[in-house]
Parts: sequence; C-alpha cells; structure tokens
Amino acid sequence: MTRHPRSVSISSENNMVNLKYLIAVIAFAFVAVSASSALAQNTQPVHGAVKLRTKDGTETPVAGALVESYRTDLGKGAGPSATTNKKGEFSFVGFQLGSTYALAVSGPGINPVVEPKVKAGMDNVTIIVSEGDGRKVTEDEVRQFVAGINSGVIGKDKPAVKTKEQEELEKKNAEITAKNEEIKNKTAIVQNALKEGNAAYAAKDYDTAVTKYTEGINADPEFVGSAPILLSNRSLVLRDRARDLYNSSIKLTDATQKMQNLAKVKRDLGDAADGFNHAWMVLKNAPAADISDQNSYNASKTRVLSGAMEIFQMMVRTEQVDTEKIALAKTLSDEYANVQTDPAKKIEARLAVADLYRVAADSDNAIAAYKEILVANPDNVDALAGAGLSLVNLGYLKNDKTAMQEGANYLQKFISVAPDTHRYKQDAVGLIEALKAENVAPQKGGTKKKP
Repeated sequence: MTRHPRSVSISSENNMVNLKYLIAVIAFAFVAVSASSALAQNTQPVHGAVKLRTKDGTETPVAGALVESYRTDLGKGAGPSATTNKKGEFSFVGFQLGSTYALAVSGPGINPVVEPKVKAGMDNVTIIVSEGDGRKVTEDEVRQFVAGINSGVIGKDKPAVKTKEQEELEKKNAEITAKNEEIKNKTAIVQNALKEGNAAYAAKDYDTAVTKYTEGINADPEFVGSAPILLSNRSLVLRDRARDLYNSSIKLTDATQKMQNLAKVKRDLGDAADGFNHAWMVLKNAPAADISDQNSYNASKTRVLSGAMEIFQMMVRTEQVDTEKIALAKTLSDEYANVQTDPAKKIEARLAVADLYRVAADSDNAIAAYKEILVANPDNVDALAGAGLSLVNLGYLKNDKTAMQEGANYLQKFISVAPDTHRYKQDAVGLIEALKAENVAPQKGGTKKKP
C-alpha cells in the first residue's frame, strides 16, 4: 500500500511569513556572534592582589577587601567592583582596551589606597596597603589623587589617601605655620607701634603716643614679651598727659572748663592705673615657657608695680580719685609690698591706699588704714597727718567732739615731729587753731590711748 504524505494546507501568505521569520532569526544570531567577538577583541581582564605590609616589613594577603574601579581618561562614574579572596586576589572580567582606570582599595583594618594608571590586560597588579581605620574613599578623592599624580603635584611614593595620623600631623603643621605667620605679623605691628609710640612720647605728642601704643597692645594683649612694655608706656603717657593738663587747669578762671579738664585728668589717671594692672596680670600669669630671663622678668614686675603706685600717689596729689580704683589700689599695693625688701617702701604702699580713702572722703576707712600703719610705726609723719585730718573731718561732719579731740591729738604729734617743709604742716597748725572754737585742744600724750 502506497503511503502518502500527510496533507497540510499552507497558504502562500503563511509560507511567506515563516520564511521572513527564519531569515530574521538567522540574521540576529549572526549579529550577536559578531558583537560578542568584537567585545572580546576590545576588552581584556585585569588580575591582581592586595597585600598588607606591617611595620616590620612583612606582607600578608588581605581577604575581603573591596576593590572599586574608576575610568579616569574620560567622564565620571564608578565602574565594576570586586572583592579579594582568601589569597587577597581580585579579578575584573574586562576593561576597555586603550582606557585608563584607577583601583580604589578599602577594607576593615586598613588604610584606603588608590592604584592609578591601570589598563586592560594587566595581569599582576599588586596593591600594598597598611594598617588603618578602614575608611572608604570617595570618587572625588580618587579623581583628585589621580589628577595630582598626572600633574606631578603628588609623587608616586605618596599615599593615595591620608591616614588619620597624617591628617592630624598636617593639621598640626598647618596650625604651626599659621601661628608663626600670625606671630610674624603681630611682631611687625608691635615693633612699629613701639617705635612710633616712643617717638611721639618723646615729642610730647601724647595723643598719638597713646594711639600707637594701643595698636601694639591690641596686636597681642597677653604676650609677656611685649604687652607689659606697651601697657606701661601707655600708662606713663597718660600720667604725663594728666599732669600737664592738671597744671594748666588749676590756673583757669573758667569754672566749667576747669571742671571738664579735671574730669579728663581723673579719667587718664584711672586708665593709667588699669594699664599697669593689665601689665601686672600679664606678668603674673605668664607661662613659664615664655619667661626667657627670670631676672629681667622680676625687674619688669617691680617696675610695673612701682608705676602703679606712682599713679595712685598722683591721684592723691591732684585730688582726682576715682573711687572705683581704690580696690585696685589696695590689691596692687599689697603686691608692691610683697616684692619690696625695704620696710619704708612697704609703708609707702599702705599709705597710698589710706590717702586715697582720705581724698575720696571715706574717713572711716582712711582712719582705720592710717591707724594700722601707726601701730608698727607710731612716728610716721604722713600717717599722723592723715589720721588727724580724717578724724577732724569726721568730727565736723558728725558733730563728734570725741573724733575732733582724737584728731587734734594726732595733729599735735604730727606738728612736733614733721619738718617745716611737710606740705600738711601749716594746715595742721591752722586746723588746731580753728578747733579752739569747738573747745577742743590737743592733749598731751593723747595719741597713745588708741593708736
């Protein structure tokens, strides 16, 4: 029996469609094979290893390190990444031929490293890392490093990314450099201020001298090497300006102008006292490392305190006492007494404070201060005069005959021991005569009862 093939009814249209489909599949397969072949020809793999070099020079494989790739010859953006195996090895399947890459390595316990100029086909890229904080670099850091390598700013032997220790060292060095530059600038300002201030002072151009010294002070107000000198010089200028203005003002007949001038005198003397106090505090609190010559340092302290005492004494002589400065005077007078070996100088310091109280009309404190001096120095003429004047003044203010009597007794003793040239002797004589109107006369030995 003859077998006939199974009949299949296919239209000419369907036949045409199937033929076109078959041709398309064949064409696609050809293109895919061609592209794969071309891709294989344009890329090559990269192989390498990451090793940890310890301080003793030993190198060991680093497992689990992240190796990131960045194409550095064009554009931005990260490429593929890889992770090292137990032997520290890594592989990239294909890098573009003719292109340049950078590999960034990071991982726990190591410092990040960037390996520049990696190209397709390199088969033995060894990347050495050191122990570190495990930080991961950014793409910007990678590209900045590569740019530095390419421009020659960064040498090939430099680490790709700074360690914490390097960053801290560079920060410290930068701070030192900045500090040195600051010191250099301050020194120039101080030297110029001192030079111009001294010249103006010598020419009695007090206003300019004050301005120049202030510029120098402001440049480095706490430096023991310059601030005490500038502060002291400015205080001396203020002292002289106050003295000259006082001397010219006491001759004025215009009461308003005279009062205005005396107010300026008081202000200058107060500012001078503050300046010496600032200088003293700088010296007192100076770090030991800043004191290069102990003898010179000690002499500076004595000069500053002596200058302050002179200001307080001038306040008394001109009777321009800022009561707010009396507490400062007490503090500095104590410091002055501590550095003095001469007993007379020590008494001088205590007298300055007592006199300030008296001129400020604080009779109670003045009397106490004078009597304290007289306990150890019963014949001190200045303390006798001060105590007598203060007691009589208090007696008049309070209508206190007992205070007047005690004051008269001190004044009588003062008259008996003071030279005729003492500035208060004639005042004391006149005051004792005036006390007769109050039926008060000095008593013989009266000051011995309550010195």
